Amino acid sequence: MSETKVMLGNEAIARGAYEAGVKVSSAYPGTPSTEISENIVNYPEIYAEWAPNEAVALETAIGASISGVRALASMKHVGLNVASDPLYSISYIGVNGGLVIIVADDPGLYSSQNEQDTRRVARAANVPVLEPSNSQEAKDFIIAAFEISEKFDTPVIVRTTTRLAHSQTSVVLGERMEVPDKTYERNAAKNVMMPGNAIKRHLVVEQRMKDMAEYGCDAPINKVEINDTKIGFITQGIEYEYVKEVCPDASVLKLGLVNPLPEKLIKDFASKVDKLYIFEELEPVIEEQVRAWGIDCLGKDVFTIQGEYSANMLRKVVLGQDITSVPAENVPGRPPILCPGCPHRSTFSVLKKLKKHAAGDIGCYTLGAVPPLGVIDTTVCMGASISMLHGMEKAKGKEYIKDWVAVIGDSTFLHTGINSLENLAYNQSTGTVMILDNSTTGMTGHQDHPATGKTLQGKEVPAISLYSICKAMNIENVVEVSAFDIDNLEKAVKEETARDALSVIIVCAPCALLKGQTFPNKVVALSDKCKKCGACLKPGCPAITKNEDGTVKVDATMCNGCGLCAKLCKFDALEIVEK
Repeated sequence: MSETKVMLGNEAIARGAYEAGVKVSSAYPGTPSTEISENIVNYPEIYAEWAPNEAVALETAIGASISGVRALASMKHVGLNVASDPLYSISYIGVNGGLVIIVADDPGLYSSQNEQDTRRVARAANVPVLEPSNSQEAKDFIIAAFEISEKFDTPVIVRTTTRLAHSQTSVVLGERMEVPDKTYERNAAKNVMMPGNAIKRHLVVEQRMKDMAEYGCDAPINKVEINDTKIGFITQGIEYEYVKEVCPDASVLKLGLVNPLPEKLIKDFASKVDKLYIFEELEPVIEEQVRAWGIDCLGKDVFTIQGEYSANMLRKVVLGQDITSVPAENVPGRPPILCPGCPHRSTFSVLKKLKKHAAGDIGCYTLGAVPPLGVIDTTVCMGASISMLHGMEKAKGKEYIKDWVAVIGDSTFLHTGINSLENLAYNQSTGTVMILDNSTTGMTGHQDHPATGKTLQGKEVPAISLYSICKAMNIENVVEVSAFDIDNLEKAVKEETARDALSVIIVCAPCALLKGQTFPNKVVALSDKCKKCGACLKPGCPAITKNEDGTVKVDATMCNGCGLCAKLCKFDALEIVEK
């Protein structure tokens, strides 16, 4: 009897990779895709790794595919931008062993700097896309994606979203397929993308997409449900679940293969319903194509192009039922904030005191942009902080840049910051780069990276030295300092920003939430010494609040004993004590 288990979408994707006979998996952590690899590593039959960035992850999977085994690369939607260079070329080349790319979109911007629809990228790259609607399909569609990949000689994207990735439904488990390795045969005309070969392969790709559109008309992955024909929906992914919840009697064309679109199937379905809705989150990818075929439909004219869809949205638009949740009264706002004991708070408090501007990057330290710290001036993408500092220096000169620093995390520095710093060193830029080394990839849940000394599989390996990387670029001024040694940190920032040269400050202290991190001390407030000056409150630690009389108190359950507040107090009203 088959075993049934309740699984997260990401957990089910990992199970699908196992059952599909995948042998190599490479990824860079990024919410909402991170748990895929964290679950894949539990299957010893699959070699699983964290790569320094998404392009490297995809290139690794491509190499495994060309050698003849089934391979997987996983990333979030903005990570696909990083991996777009190899994506477009491997679309031309095709595969040997099956190649599947998991891309997790983030409607509603729960943990991303933009909303992006992977279907748009896939259409431009001529790569087919499957989209599951629940955890069972998340598993099954991975297996189907590998079969399609090898059948049509193409990489396949499986698109998920935050809601699917982090929702749980029951999954029927299967056995692992033992897929024989494909024989590698040398074929430069197919595998070497020089212009003369690529122009021929482009014709192959265009024909492949036409063939797949025909395949989609009869493929079981696309499902037609004819019920009441007064209303019909074309939908996909998690949106299908909302349609079935709100309009269970409506006719539905559920697309599992969302690129390329099956023209004959869509036209046939549309002809059978009186009113047609296209219910798709983010971009009107299906809607635009349906309208281009001359089919009348309702889509973004009644549904939003922004954010995440819901069953209540469908009730309001289609049924006229406005079920608006009323917020509870007297509930305080809870804006995102750095954790108690976070080393970034110490760094930002020093930068704020010195009135420095900071070009920021992607990571927890982006929270340095909000009050009460308000230090981060810009956040664009991974690695951009360093390059932007360089652009400012070339635009405004050495004196202007002395009021600025670039702030980047250790994982993000290894992701794309290295290239940016290389550019500063090569093009003789001045300015100060601060690498905030908290010994982990903090924002996505504490994944390891090349500088932590541990792989995804838990193997201890030599840790790459950030200091040595910077020195290898012939940067003369490289300083390492503890994040909580605020006197020396302030001294370093003053000295390095005053130089007419390129400098790097590596600010070191582990993430407060890092597994195994211990805090031997606590901070105790001595109210009789408190002068109510508020200096300890300026960094915004949530463990410190005011009493009714204006003195401060420390929540012992929240305090991690980093001591930053005590170091800021000039009246010894905060005391660091052993637990």
